[in-house]
Amino acid sequence: MKVAQVLHMNGGIGETSYANNSILQKKVLSLTKEMRDEAIKNLCCITFPKRLGIADLGCSSGPNTLFVISEVIKLVEKLCKEQNHESPEYQVFLNDLPGNDFNNIFKSLDKFKEKLNDEFEGGNGPACFFNGVPSSFYGRIFPTKSLHFIHSSYSLQWLSQVPKGVENNKGNIYMANTSPENVLKAYYEQFQRDFSLFLKCRAEELVERGRMVLTILGRKSDHKYSKECCYIWELLAVALNEMVLEGIIMEEQMDTFNIPQYTPSPSEVRLEVLREGSFTIDCLEVTTVHWNAYDDFNDVDFESDDLSKPFIDGAYNVTNCMRAVAEPLLVSHFGEAIIEEVFGRYLEILVDRMSKEQTEFINVSISMTKKV
Repeated sequence: MKVAQVLHMNGGIGETSYANNSILQKKVLSLTKEMRDEAIKNLCCITFPKRLGIADLGCSSGPNTLFVISEVIKLVEKLCKEQNHESPEYQVFLNDLPGNDFNNIFKSLDKFKEKLNDEFEGGNGPACFFNGVPSSFYGRIFPTKSLHFIHSSYSLQWLSQVPKGVENNKGNIYMANTSPENVLKAYYEQFQRDFSLFLKCRAEELVERGRMVLTILGRKSDHKYSKECCYIWELLAVALNEMVLEGIIMEEQMDTFNIPQYTPSPSEVRLEVLREGSFTIDCLEVTTVHWNAYDDFNDVDFESDDLSKPFIDGAYNVTNCMRAVAEPLLVSHFGEAIIEEVFGRYLEILVDRMSKEQTEFINVSISMTKKV
């Protein structure tokens, strides 16, 4: 699997598109607002450049794509006004892999600018210049010292490739408690290589004392196969294995499919930052969000005659969210014919498990400053 060519979220605006199934990611962005704001305030304490370079890495496509950019611009403008500084020009870079739906982003820019201008007196907002950057962030993608602030959310858990040497991960599609030790080691070492390279490249692209805020889907546990991070994929593997037993999918296909992802612990993230050496850590925190970001089940009426409905609705939301993320990977390996069947089975499995267990995603967020 050539990840850079295959990995992308479902494009368009259909029922299973990422644009219509990214409220979970929006919720995570709201959880990290304070960290982002603090990074921007600290940046503006040092400098108010005439041109402020901002990059969002793994921007995807949909309502979240320009959300952080909007927040950053409005906060900088507020700080400029308070400190009697002239507003900078904003050079915004939106990065994702080439398969991303950049056309949808570009179509939304005029509306975004109009909405942003409406936020300011007289409808006269700041000058913003947008650039699409279709490329892997596991390499240099911006000129030296051209950026002041880099943001990435729910992207760095994706690896540059499926780790080598995981051919014996039979019956699994990711790390699991039945995965051999060499598979867990291969995944971790691939994460180390990728994240270290990412940090090195960003350090070259940021100005001195530039800021970077990253949120990575992760885990709290020291166990790499922890249920906190692997369960959502294990349940998809259950659906696929059912189809293998029924002859719908060939066993060889199943045994050669592995997800190119690693969900690190806070200590693993910290270790790589310290080891690479280009950044100081300002803040490192862990947050959680329910699998079903639409409803954390606090409003479930346990006296209802139809107690199953909230869990069916929740599982449907989670299924669509996962489909928006995983469908391109599955299609590239198994073909399009199995998609409806596998996600139909996945939905049934999720209804059962979510009605019996507490299910949460773990988020590892880190704010850093480039060293002088």
